[in-house]
Amino acid sequence: MSQIHFIGGEKGGVGKSVLSRLLAQYYIDQDLSFRAFDTDRSHGAMLRFYAGYTTPIALDDFSNADQLMEAALEQDQNVLVDLAAQTSRPLFQWMDENDLLGLATEQGIGVILWHVMDDGVDSIGLLEQLFEQFPSGARYVVVKNLGRGKDFSNFEASRARESATALAAPVIELPELHAATMRKVDHGNLSFWAAANNTEAGLGLMDRQRVKVWMRKTYRQFDAIAESLA
Repeated sequence: MSQIHFIGGEKGGVGKSVLSRLLAQYYIDQDLSFRAFDTDRSHGAMLRFYAGYTTPIALDDFSNADQLMEAALEQDQNVLVDLAAQTSRPLFQWMDENDLLGLATEQGIGVILWHVMDDGVDSIGLLEQLFEQFPSGARYVVVKNLGRGKDFSNFEASRARESATALAAPVIELPELHAATMRKVDHGNLSFWAAANNTEAGLGLMDRQRVKVWMRKTYRQFDAIAESLA
């Protein structure tokens, strides 16, 4: 059974692309089939770091967006869609006008909407809007990015948190990677595997170790919701 994963959060800078890259590396390391699509036309991270697996896509062009369903139908695999900021409107229009959730159910394809969030009130509001947009037919995963916030108490006390519980949406944490190490990974145009294991990639022993530990912690979060991921 294929799964289409929409990695969103609507805001810029909350870590959507970092999570997409981690999911891609997780699937590679687990030897699971996947394809990735990058909606960022200016500086797509998936195209930059996982180019061999990634196709650019324009969600405001329906014939272009149709590739997502075609990829899910061509074989059983995970389809990762890294959503750039401010792409919800064309995405939701495409989903609504084509009754994507109904079609996915007919074809035996899962649809998972990931919401990556910081600890700001706007991330909570955007999650509430997401739940209201698709109250049934989709599954959700909420990701608290600890690299973009430390105090998620407002979220835990919010209506959005109650809705997540009611919808059986798992809430996981994306651990923080030391900022200087992440800059070295990005400036070196490294996949996370290369950053952790390639001694010739430019990272020192301790930077490589930090990436390994960070990936290990994140993979444990993914393992806890494995049924949603594969």
